[in-house]
Amino acid sequence: MADPFDPAAYPDSNASDPRRMGWMQGSPPPRERQIRFADGGTGRFPERRWALSHLREFMPTANVWRGAGAPTPLAPADPAAQAALDALAFTTSDGRSITWAQSLDQTYTDGIVVLHRGRLVYERYFGELEAHLPHAAYSVTKSFVGLLAAMRVHAGDLDPAAPVPHYLPELADSAFGDATVRQVMDMTTGVSYSEAYDDPAADIWRYARAGGMIARPPGYDGPDTFYDFLPTLRKEGAHGQVFAYKTVNTEVLAWILKRITGLRLSTHLSQAIWSKLGCENDAYFGVDPIGVEFGGGGLSTCLRDLARFGEMMRCDGQANGHSVVEPAVIAGIRAGGRREDFAASTYTHLKGWSYGAKWWVSHNAHGAYEARGIGGQKVYVDPAAEVVIARYASHPMMPNTLIDPVSLPAMHAMACALRA
Repeated sequence: MADPFDPAAYPDSNASDPRRMGWMQGSPPPRERQIRFADGGTGRFPERRWALSHLREFMPTANVWRGAGAPTPLAPADPAAQAALDALAFTTSDGRSITWAQSLDQTYTDGIVVLHRGRLVYERYFGELEAHLPHAAYSVTKSFVGLLAAMRVHAGDLDPAAPVPHYLPELADSAFGDATVRQVMDMTTGVSYSEAYDDPAADIWRYARAGGMIARPPGYDGPDTFYDFLPTLRKEGAHGQVFAYKTVNTEVLAWILKRITGLRLSTHLSQAIWSKLGCENDAYFGVDPIGVEFGGGGLSTCLRDLARFGEMMRCDGQANGHSVVEPAVIAGIRAGGRREDFAASTYTHLKGWSYGAKWWVSHNAHGAYEARGIGGQKVYVDPAAEVVIARYASHPMMPNTLIDPVSLPAMHAMACALRA
């Protein structure tokens, strides 16, 4: 088994290109080139590089409608300008000098879109991904849920100081029984839960099996839905003292949103945001056995539409000449969470950052902030440079802590170059 933290243990981005490897090609594909949900193939590298652009072919989904309006035009990027940006040089966090194009290889990028002042200046696709194919956003999903919650707080429909059982009495005896909505939004709950992707016994995999996001072993008798799983969680330490990244917080928040709105998460997202962005395509959520959307990481979108979402965030909630999100909500997200809570976390390489309402805030000179998901998924917003970068990737090492030394300097270098 490959060491999950050793880059040399995996084929590089060219050798693992899913089309070059022949995954799912042929009628039928050869047995050794088939990808199956039941044996974990959709989550295994390098098969994952194909599967992330085809997840709805393996699991049930709920559609997020783009609305009836015409898409917001995005004119193609200029080829000569793209070539110049490919040559952009920068220094990684570990002191290596590389180019923008090399960074895309090193982060196993499947596709990337860069907007400057709303104009498409860079767009590339690699391997299996194409402009019209939705790709798994993983935990970028959390930032959509966090934004919806912040909108409900602003509207007065959701009290961030209320205890979770005020909205979900089903969780009164769980770890969330004495947690507040704000602590759930900012991931400062003291819940006993492990998200170690290299540990097959970690709670993240129990959670995924309960929701049907990964295959269940023969004889499985654990929780059958997300709603069955969440009440089983127990407390570990105090709430409200330290940022601890645990996906179940977002699943609780998504449940609260469904309870207070009476809407499915997919419908809520479509009505409140997705249908107002001028998207080209519907998005979709993976759902559990009773049709509950995976709020912690189940969204898939097309890349240009993800960039349109980032552009709305950059423009203080404006899109297509009208307000999608109140500017005060965007300002609250940009302000971030409590820096002391983040400083006490395990994210020691992100010095000065904070986390609030499911968004990662750098507090750098540009005021950059981002939505991010395992394997390299990202929406990077740089208000000072007027830049938005949306990236989908399938890096073999899932934790972004291992990808950040290349990704974060690359994004900042691109923003600085376009600002100049």
